[in-house]
Amino acid sequence: MNFGGIYPECSLRDAQFVVVSVPYDLTSTYQPGSRRGPAAIIEASTNMELYDEELKKETYLAGIHTALPVSVDARGPKHMIRAVQKKISRVVALNKIPVMLGGEHSITLGAVQAVAEKYPKLTVLQLDAHADLRDSYQGTPYNHACVARRITEICPLVQVGIRSMSKEEGDYLPQSKVKSYGADYVSENKDWVQTVCKDLRGDVFITIDLDVFDPSIMSATGTPEPGGLYWRDVLQLLHLVSRKCSIRGFDVVELAPLPGVVAPDFMAAKLIYRLMGYIAK
Repeated sequence: MNFGGIYPECSLRDAQFVVVSVPYDLTSTYQPGSRRGPAAIIEASTNMELYDEELKKETYLAGIHTALPVSVDARGPKHMIRAVQKKISRVVALNKIPVMLGGEHSITLGAVQAVAEKYPKLTVLQLDAHADLRDSYQGTPYNHACVARRITEICPLVQVGIRSMSKEEGDYLPQSKVKSYGADYVSENKDWVQTVCKDLRGDVFITIDLDVFDPSIMSATGTPEPGGLYWRDVLQLLHLVSRKCSIRGFDVVELAPLPGVVAPDFMAAKLIYRLMGYIAK
């Protein structure tokens, strides 16, 4: 089974996009289950039309290859992040665009490390309900709640959709260089997309925690937060970023599938395919 249910599947050599699953949720702190997210996304994608009605093209013709999943390292998140880094490094070394499916958000650090090695002027765009800027949480600096803080040690970070943070994060944010646009800012400013994009240029990695969406349309996440973004909000931003910047990779994380509820799985698959379409040459 591959992303899109494509037959015959595009070879690694000819692909523009390489889909990498990371079924890992060891540090999840509320509702676990995101380890099942990648498989649910891929299964949903096999029932998705490969003709994109917005873009008027069959994006899969640009070449999509589904790699073997990253093997889970149960020793802890630091080891898992290292495994992700090695896998994604091999993808970017081939001049392919990695598309990582999570799994919890901690894994994004490994992907950013790998992409930043090849593109040293990288900026990360984080779509998320949570700031994820804790320096350490539950005894480790590699918890999912710390991923954005670790990213700031590598490259510039722009956040969109934030509506939940600890006091520690609230105190840290004003003295940091992080550009953070909350969900309220998005809802109250009609030109928010253009404002966000002023902070982005050149090489960009996009990390999408699905809880950035309002739980009325994305309930299958481990830590849902009210007051989120909606489908067309996110697409509007991704479309403009893809036109202005060079997207060198992206991930979609934190889908925790709900038994008998497939709409969130399909939405995640469609989001991934649409973003591929925005990027595809």
